[in-house]
Amino acid sequence: MHTRLLSASKWPAEAANQVPPSIRVSEIGFGAWAIGGGWGQQQDAESMLALNAAIDRGVNFIDTAAVYGDGHSEKLIAEVLKSRSEEVFVATKSPPADGPWPPSPTCRWQDRYSAAYLRDNVNDRLQNLGVERIDLLQLHTWTRAWNDDPQPLMVLHRLRDEGKINLIGVSTPEHDQDCVIQLMRNGLVDVVQVIFNLFHQEPMAQLLPVAAETGTGVIVRVALDEGVLTGKYSADHVFPEDDFRHRYFAGDRMQRSVERAEAIREDLAAFGLEEDYTMADVALKFALSRPEVSTVIAGMRNVQQVEQNTRTSQLRDLPADMLTLLERHNWRRGVWYGGK
Repeated sequence: MHTRLLSASKWPAEAANQVPPSIRVSEIGFGAWAIGGGWGQQQDAESMLALNAAIDRGVNFIDTAAVYGDGHSEKLIAEVLKSRSEEVFVATKSPPADGPWPPSPTCRWQDRYSAAYLRDNVNDRLQNLGVERIDLLQLHTWTRAWNDDPQPLMVLHRLRDEGKINLIGVSTPEHDQDCVIQLMRNGLVDVVQVIFNLFHQEPMAQLLPVAAETGTGVIVRVALDEGVLTGKYSADHVFPEDDFRHRYFAGDRMQRSVERAEAIREDLAAFGLEEDYTMADVALKFALSRPEVSTVIAGMRNVQQVEQNTRTSQLRDLPADMLTLLERHNWRRGVWYGGK
């Protein structure tokens, strides 16, 4: 498995005793939402097999969150890592306190990410993961309204000084990913987690260049657009109601997505690469084509998905002219979570 730099040289000398000077992670990471149960029924035994298979194949980056099964995903990860000797980097997330998701422009950080709340939540993350220090703690969402008074991030910096956190990050709100640009330029985050895929290419405009400018690590999520970019779904596919994607692909969204995914398949065939690359390979390779990207997390809930997603790292990069052609699939579809 190829690796990339997640965080490095910008650390001050006095922080060297807390944070490694460089952290390299597998360019394909394990997305652990599904093993928490948010994507329909899932058996813990199958989840643990998938986690072990991923580590066996060189994956050393796992992304989870408090809300993935109310900590269940974190606990499974902790159980598996107890039996492994490999050094595995685990990123988790603290959600805001109850209220709109993502936070509205009128939300106060004092109500959503107060110091007391964050301290309690981080302690829960430590307990679930069975560690004394969290490799990467991300705020699970954000609002631009807090950029000029980003006190929640100041709380995380204090927690890092206390030895409870190594790296600090923010997972971008879907509707306003560029809100983290100011945070990056102000040196408040070490890592950002963003949506970047064949349908959503907006980060190339400014977010990714600013990440390079500031030395900020970039975790890409939703590279497969919740699975539709694998090309395995039909236009009339409907997910069970207990699967997050039942809402994500509500109405005619699946049909529209499949039609656009098929256009990508046609490009793959036009380049004569359909024998060597799956649709999933193309989607993951597109996200990895940007040098600013540190790792691409792909959801993995069984060994078959682990094998499919990790094989991509061993394939040669897509031709430059194909990457240019794939840019035409950028889709300004709005924010589906909002009901469009």
